[in-house]
Amino acid sequence: MDVPRILDAISSPADLKVLDNEELAILAREIRQEIVATTSVTGGHVASSLGAVDIIVALESLLDMPRDRVVFDVGHQAYAHKLLTGRREAFKTLRTYGGLSGFTKPSESPYDVHPSGHASDSLSIATGLAKARQLKGTDEKVVALIGDASLAGGMAFEALNYMGNEQLPLVVILNDNEMSISRNVGALMKHLGNIRANSHYREAREGLQAAMEQGGPAARGLLGFGKNMKESLKQMVIPHTMIYESLGIVCTAPIDGHNIAELRDVLSLVLEMDGPALVHVVTRKGEGYEPARRDPEAFHGTGPYDIATGRALKKPGRAPSYTEVFGAALADEAANDADVVAITAAMTGGTGLKTFAAEFPSRFVDVGIAEEQAVGMAAGLSSGGKKPVVALYSTFMQRAVDQMIIDVALPEANVVFAFDRAGLVGDDGPTHHGVFDMVYTRMVPNMRVLAPSDEAELVHALHTALVLEGPVSLRYPRGEAEGAPLPDVPEVLEVGKSRTVREGGDVALLAFGRMVGQVRAAAELLSAEGIECRVVDMRWVKPLDAEAIAAAAACRLVVTVEEGVIAGGAGEGVLEVLARQGATTPAVTLGIPDRFIGQGPVPQLFADLGLNAEGIAATVREQLKMKKRSGVDEMIELAKKHAGNPMADLTDREIRDFNESRYE
Repeated sequence: MDVPRILDAISSPADLKVLDNEELAILAREIRQEIVATTSVTGGHVASSLGAVDIIVALESLLDMPRDRVVFDVGHQAYAHKLLTGRREAFKTLRTYGGLSGFTKPSESPYDVHPSGHASDSLSIATGLAKARQLKGTDEKVVALIGDASLAGGMAFEALNYMGNEQLPLVVILNDNEMSISRNVGALMKHLGNIRANSHYREAREGLQAAMEQGGPAARGLLGFGKNMKESLKQMVIPHTMIYESLGIVCTAPIDGHNIAELRDVLSLVLEMDGPALVHVVTRKGEGYEPARRDPEAFHGTGPYDIATGRALKKPGRAPSYTEVFGAALADEAANDADVVAITAAMTGGTGLKTFAAEFPSRFVDVGIAEEQAVGMAAGLSSGGKKPVVALYSTFMQRAVDQMIIDVALPEANVVFAFDRAGLVGDDGPTHHGVFDMVYTRMVPNMRVLAPSDEAELVHALHTALVLEGPVSLRYPRGEAEGAPLPDVPEVLEVGKSRTVREGGDVALLAFGRMVGQVRAAAELLSAEGIECRVVDMRWVKPLDAEAIAAAAACRLVVTVEEGVIAGGAGEGVLEVLARQGATTPAVTLGIPDRFIGQGPVPQLFADLGLNAEGIAATVREQLKMKKRSGVDEMIELAKKHAGNPMADLTDREIRDFNESRYE
């Protein structure tokens, strides 16, 4: 018999208003149990969501939602929010194909304000909402929930400066758990640590103030040390909070983020303020589930796991991941070259750099969630004679494109960009698919771009990038590699030269990155039907192999296949080369269409997009069928037979056969 739960009676945040603090605490425990039960099957961002449960329960019990607006930074900590806003029954579909998003998504619910997925943008969104409130003359509440790691991002600081200067009516909840993906680093984190160490600041301040006010003339004379005694005492007892208050933002002392009663007391006060306030809440990632508490980095984003032990339920793999191969290869390069420096942005484990960090700690840099800083610093390291390798997820590199163009490419700095999670990433959906990097690197002067097709090619590509002068980027996907044997000694790849992996004269299939595997499988399917395909691993997105493209134009059809957006991508680059060469061979580009792609297993997404072997083969068949209907092949043959002769020189039978072929 199922035990009744408070959670089962909650259909919207309005239902929370009838619950007292004790009942809300019980609800929070039930929500954690539901999160663990669901993510053990679907995977997800477990530790961060568990840590934020009490904040979300306390906050949403006080608001009139969806009129009042809550903006989640990143959104991966919003699982409790989903369970409280009418999505309890659908929660079991979290991060599955066609199911609930793992992030907030306005098209999914009116309670979701912002389609989050990247860090540090919540405060800017909230300032816009608060400004709109001012302009409309309304009184809805605006709240932003941001983690301490995200607060270190430059965009967050820009928003803090603006909201303080404008005195916008909004509340910032700082969820301070000392973690992002990897453990937080930097001066701001030390600053927050000092504040946490002084958790009794508020009591000490109030006690000291009371003592002075009740004392004699000498004690009361201390009040003259500042125009505002509270600010003077803050400077005396704990100057650390002044970083926020100097911006004009009222900042609370740290409060327990797992004490719902205390949370509600403080939030009730700040929600009534007319200006900006920052509530400093200290939480623990993974709260309520011991395996996630012990290893919050492993449970930042995880696949299915065993609830009892927390161990991942992984299928036996036949090959290491691309990330693991990259990390090992970079450590090998560093062992042979003392100038190699690795830089990442709060994702040491995610980019495979744990080994590098352990073996070469002085040459490893984690800048926190600050991709612009990572790339700008890399430019400086290059100017100082070092060989920096910037390892980031493709989707997060997007925010540092300006630094890549001006700070790195313009001076031709020797910087290597290693883009992990390039291509479709599966369950995290459109905010995390790395499908734009070929466009934003290909457009930049002085940049060279590699797209290795397997793990062996990745090792060669990294070695090549470190040997070359000037900026080079290389991209590789998430997950298990192809099973190719790794080289004992990496090679230097010839710049702008592809490799042909299968010969054929009917159709030329030009593939980039891991799409080579899909294209080879498609060629096998077509060969069984009498259609012989040349398969070319293009290797380089920039510069493209013009000779290989010219040779492809001798076939009946050219097809490019890439795991990136078609608009401005590698395939369009091939079309540009064909046009410059004056080729008339029909060409088709396959890749990501001009829309955002949802979440789901990568094989399923490939099938939906026609990027698996069957889909590629189907495109080739259809294109050849269209060519036959249009008479292109026959016209080419006739042109070859009667080179230089007008149509009038053809026999009546040839003209009739040509016309009839167009309608077959």
